[in-house]
Amino acid sequence: MPLDSTTAALYKDIVHRNPAEPEFHQAVAEVLHSIQPVLQQRPELGDNALLQRLCEPERQVIFRVTWTDDKGNAHVNRGFRVGFSSALGPYKGGLRFHRSVTLGTVKFLAFEQIFKNALTGLGIGGGKGGSDFDPSGRSDGEIMRFCQAYMTELHRHIGPHTDVPAGDIGVGGREIGYLFGQYKRITNRFDAGALTGKDLNIGGSQARPEATGYGAVYFLEAMLAERGHTLEGKTAVVSGSGNVAQYALVKLHQLGAKVVACSDSTGTLYDPTGIRADILHEVKQVQRRKLDHYVELVSSARFAPDRRPWDIPCDIALPSATQNELGEADAVSLAKNNLIALAEGANMPCTPEAIKVFQEARIAFGPGKAANAGGVATSGLEMQQNAARTKWSFEHTEQTLARIMRSIHHTCLVTAADHGKPGDYITGANVAGFLTVASAMNTLGLV
Repeated sequence: MPLDSTTAALYKDIVHRNPAEPEFHQAVAEVLHSIQPVLQQRPELGDNALLQRLCEPERQVIFRVTWTDDKGNAHVNRGFRVGFSSALGPYKGGLRFHRSVTLGTVKFLAFEQIFKNALTGLGIGGGKGGSDFDPSGRSDGEIMRFCQAYMTELHRHIGPHTDVPAGDIGVGGREIGYLFGQYKRITNRFDAGALTGKDLNIGGSQARPEATGYGAVYFLEAMLAERGHTLEGKTAVVSGSGNVAQYALVKLHQLGAKVVACSDSTGTLYDPTGIRADILHEVKQVQRRKLDHYVELVSSARFAPDRRPWDIPCDIALPSATQNELGEADAVSLAKNNLIALAEGANMPCTPEAIKVFQEARIAFGPGKAANAGGVATSGLEMQQNAARTKWSFEHTEQTLARIMRSIHHTCLVTAADHGKPGDYITGANVAGFLTVASAMNTLGLV
């Protein structure tokens, strides 16, 4: 459905006001297309001021980050933090450290986070941040000094009731620890709820490292159940080999599926007998090496340089690397190999052209703002534990995560059916998230 004249004019203005930010434009266009039927049914929600406010960040912070490497050389990077919507609660979203990070990248991620966070039902707004700093090949000392320099500016803009960052690409438990240490030193407060994804001994939550990958698999499991399938005996392909991919692999194996391929920036690892989670963890998390090292440890594995995993036959797929990594040709290949279902472990990893292929082939498609909401949901649970100064068991936290993911699946499914798009999880996620946020915005008034 093309955008009507009012919505099309709004989108044109957004593109004009935010030049050279194609990922942000893409994210906005998807939401506007999904909610247009709702706006036609309920004109009060289509008030241009509400939509303009929804698509305009409440604040955008850009700052210089100066740090020194181990040789004493000075480096200058750019830091970002975008608070997009606080209608439902404090800004909540991760920090990404990667050379590709720009303001447009952060805005697209923060915009997606609005609707993702709304789906969790936890009362958290949408935000995101990061830097064009590349941690690859850097020593622990260099990463610590960068994190301290980054937090020296960021601390002015965050707090348990204002903005609560977490990790993302390039920002794991080590980086969160350095960031929180600097925040604690500067503010002279142990505000555990100011950041999430922390180590357990400084207020972190059980199951937080596993949450995004586990949650994506729970959502995938629910999609399959809706079609009369289970994960038992299914062959899976996962892109990426970082935190999300690794724990998705673990949970897929636990539920009876076999993951035969994963990838990193250098190529694709394939093992027809199933990739071993323990060895993958050793290679990527302990040794911090590229995937080609895995084949030195497992004789049945093969590594294909510069290859993506999408031409490998599989029943289910979880793109879990980065945005727009899976294009139309990849989708055609997956469809020809009789893919049953796909859940986005990353944020917007499938292009619009790829999604169209999946929809036309009637492949169950779980969009990132629903399928990978497990990470931010468990961050919300960490905030609850920090506020109460308590700790939950791994089992309790995982059970709560599973319940939230199944609830998100149900919400998407029912909302899509109620709006004439049965089985369309994109419509379900966007419309459900939009209705929640729009209601809060109207309640709060013109702010």
